Amino acid sequence: MNTNTQHTAIPDIGLGTFRLQGQVVIDSVTTGLDVGYRHIDTAQIYGNEAEVGQALAASAVKRDDLFVTTKIWIENLQRDKLIFSLKGSLHKLRLEQLDLTLIHWPSPQDAIPVAEYMAALAEAKAQGLTAAIGVSNFTNAQLQQAIDMVGAAQIATQQVEIHPFLQNRKVIDFVRSQGIHITAYMPLAYGKVVVDPVIVAIAAQYGVTPAQVALSWSLQQGFAVIPSSTKRANQEANLHFKRITLSPDDMAQMATLERGERLANPDGLAPQWD
Repeated sequence: MNTNTQHTAIPDIGLGTFRLQGQVVIDSVTTGLDVGYRHIDTAQIYGNEAEVGQALAASAVKRDDLFVTTKIWIENLQRDKLIFSLKGSLHKLRLEQLDLTLIHWPSPQDAIPVAEYMAALAEAKAQGLTAAIGVSNFTNAQLQQAIDMVGAAQIATQQVEIHPFLQNRKVIDFVRSQGIHITAYMPLAYGKVVVDPVIVAIAAQYGVTPAQVALSWSLQQGFAVIPSSTKRANQEANLHFKRITLSPDDMAQMATLERGERLANPDGLAPQWD
């Protein structure tokens, strides 16, 4: 594989691999690449980096055409562990360089200072282990600390849970105010969007699926999205959907769906959310 990546922009849609294990994730990534996905998102804690790497290695897609993201787990945030763990991820993924490496979650109760692991992540970038760095699940205060350490221009994205039922506006407003890109994870709310009456009605107007409406809603706000799916038909629909433009009225209707429904809120790990 050609290993030096030149990407700067994060693709607007990628394939998430959360909760996918073994042959299931191999098949999902293999199918995803086949239908046209070029951004694959994984993480150390997902326990599937080796399988993702196997699927990438078996694919005919050139390395230069791929964008691969992984995330550093909380057990590896200490300065002396982070780079070592990232080298382990690269070995499993069969890559010499990640396109993007994120801090998956901030250290619980800030036991390890944000400055410590952001400095280590910046060092990983300086060593060429990753082309870009970013954060995930950071509060506004933690993001400010990260900016203070490495500068906003060094933070390629903040990856957070965003879907019509958790619109996360306070975080979005702050991230945008710093000129930082946003990646929306769980953009389909584990499939809950497909049965919501408001979304279903909007989808019917355009002759598209409710999932496509939810993805359009995110993309129209400038977010990258990383839906996961194991079914070819769903992967194709999510990737190749008719790029509808939701009207201001549609967007206003979608705004009414906010209900603070946070799906990723693990005990002992989640910060004090904004």
